[in-house]
Amino acid sequence: MQNFRNYYDILGVSKDATADEIKNAFRRLARKYHPDVNPGDKDAEEKFKALNEANEVLSDADKRAQYDQFGRFWQQRGFQNGAGAAGRSTGRSWNGRSDRASSDTVNFAEFDNFNAFVDQLLNRRTAQSGSSTSGSSSREAFRPGTTKTATVYSRPTRRDAEARLTVPLEKAYVGGRERIRLEDGRSLEVTMPSGMITGQRIRLKGQGVAGGDLYLKIEVDPHPFFKLEGTDIRCQLPITPSEAVLGGQIEVPTLDGLVKMTIPPGVGTGKRLRLANKGYPKDGDDRGDQIVEIQIVIPKDLTDQERELYEKLRQMETFNPRAELLV
Repeated sequence: MQNFRNYYDILGVSKDATADEIKNAFRRLARKYHPDVNPGDKDAEEKFKALNEANEVLSDADKRAQYDQFGRFWQQRGFQNGAGAAGRSTGRSWNGRSDRASSDTVNFAEFDNFNAFVDQLLNRRTAQSGSSTSGSSSREAFRPGTTKTATVYSRPTRRDAEARLTVPLEKAYVGGRERIRLEDGRSLEVTMPSGMITGQRIRLKGQGVAGGDLYLKIEVDPHPFFKLEGTDIRCQLPITPSEAVLGGQIEVPTLDGLVKMTIPPGVGTGKRLRLANKGYPKDGDDRGDQIVEIQIVIPKDLTDQERELYEKLRQMETFNPRAELLV
């Protein structure tokens, strides 16, 4: 058979490979041979084209079934040597039934070579440059492994795609221009909106399969200090015993940087203070609040001077937290 391409060998999978195995093999090889990773490498470019064609056929259950049937058909005795003559002489399809008996039956004998079959399978259209240009020669022009100047173009099936994008909280908050690399090896520069949240889908028009749309599903990485709760941001702020007793101004980290917050005297552990309009974006220009939960932290290592002062304080203090125990 002319130009037959074993798509399973191209992707490095077995003929009984699952859909996930085919997808994973394509993603791995596409990253390796993508033109962005191999600029100017014609061999890598041709390999990438072949991988895309193989994936487009094998990732679609109907196309894969037709491809497998065609692969069995062309190996029949007489077909390889006669470009389908055996099938045409009988007027029957590969399974022996009359072509006119069912509109769903594919007569593989109609195709003089493998490329003609793939054109039909992927809905490719050929453009004639004149009466002297035959359909078969046109189909030969654009194929993996060839370097001919083509007078034809192919148009694979337009299909939307989805990719997962994990971003840190700070980036999800501000958005802006970002260069991302997709699992299929492509590199895109996109404008990300501000205030992204986990589960949000961002549409990139025309960046899917064959002109379809690409949807980025956002996942925001957990942050070690900030915790997003709706449009509010919660954090736990450690303070010293003296800061808790005396109160005063301290600096608090926010997504906008450090801001000063006044702690009331005598604040206790677990007390929640609110920084208005320092949370996550809402609709329009509004924002949530930042909820600051106070955590009093006791020092473990004291200098001699600090220990001496704490000893003096203990002797002087009149406050007894156990005076009113109900025992």
